[in-house]
Amino acid sequence: QVQVVESGGGLVQAGGSLRLSCAASGSIFSISTMGWYRQAPGNKRDLVAAIRSGGETTYGGSLKGRFTVSRDNAKNTTYLQMNNLKPEDTAVYYCSADISGPGHSGSYFYDHRYWGQGTQVTVSS
Repeated sequence: QVQVVESGGGLVQAGGSLRLSCAASGSIFSISTMGWYRQAPGNKRDLVAAIRSGGETTYGGSLKGRFTVSRDNAKNTTYLQMNNLKPEDTAVYYCSADISGPGHSGSYFYDHRYWGQGTQVTVSS
């Protein structure tokens, strides 16, 4: 059984910073990509940032420069540092983890995407 749990959301004023954390736990052999997505009401879920096990990063839109993604492979954890937050950054932020691990009866699953429950980030003007 695998769990992905985010933490660190909250209410912040425009111009402020927040740091989100996401930890994967359970029966895990490896995690290839860990990502952050966000979804505002009425909008689709969009990529914020992703990081591979080797450290390669991808950012959505024009977020690079304000947002920084990192990970600690030993802890199966990824972080999203968000600086100079704007009201339009308000959304539910979701963590994803592409996990390989043991399945049932000696089987093996490869790069199955697990999602966290989401954490609310609200930026006031």
